Amino acid sequence: MPDSKGPFDVAIVGAGYTGLWTGIYLLRQKPELKVAIFEAEVAGFGASGRNGGWCSALFPWAADQLADRFGESAAKTLRKAMVDTVDEVGRITAELGIDCDFEKAGTHYLVRSKAQEAKANHELEVAARFEVDQLRMAEASDAPRASQVSASIFDPACASIQPAKLARGLADAFIELGGEIYEQTRVMEIKPGRIITSRGDFSAESVVDATEGYRTTLKGKKRSSIPIYSLMIATEPIAEELLDEI
Repeated sequence: MPDSKGPFDVAIVGAGYTGLWTGIYLLRQKPELKVAIFEAEVAGFGASGRNGGWCSALFPWAADQLADRFGESAAKTLRKAMVDTVDEVGRITAELGIDCDFEKAGTHYLVRSKAQEAKANHELEVAARFEVDQLRMAEASDAPRASQVSASIFDPACASIQPAKLARGLADAFIELGGEIYEQTRVMEIKPGRIITSRGDFSAESVVDATEGYRTTLKGKKRSSIPIYSLMIATEPIAEELLDEI
């Protein structure tokens, strides 16, 4: 753990993806900044280091739904940012020398029913209208082999990563850029220009709350957000003879 107690230009609470990427972008743009990240466990301890490994532009709302509520310009801007971010993750991790098994191979949506066919056709129409998402009908030879599949929609804006390697790689890169990480340092409360932690008080000109799902553990934040989780399972390694059949 670093010895300094500030003052910092920026103190970031939480060493998950949000906090780590924030610190890295700050120092890449302004290396003179004094930036510290405070983490209750270790960098990448939470969902950032333990997830399904998808780096994608998937979003619960389609572009036309976003446009209906926020306007077409805002919808296009958001979709473009999400699509571009997939390539940005690959570019920056390569520049920083982070080996996180990044592989942009896209994703397929399999059509196995009339309802799914209608949904797929609608998504293709929306993509053509907004000209951001590069969805296309996959060629028969490119479609995944699965039973009862009548069609497949291909979306190139999706990559796979090894989440823990990415999180730890970002932490190492942040430190190499001059940042400080205070692991095993639980933040109990955020105040203007100051954070209260299990290892004492730290001062900073700006404080970034990057606690995400752990925000409810902060004093006064219990009702400010709702943590939502999903569960992943890991199987035993697939036998080589089965891989040949995939």
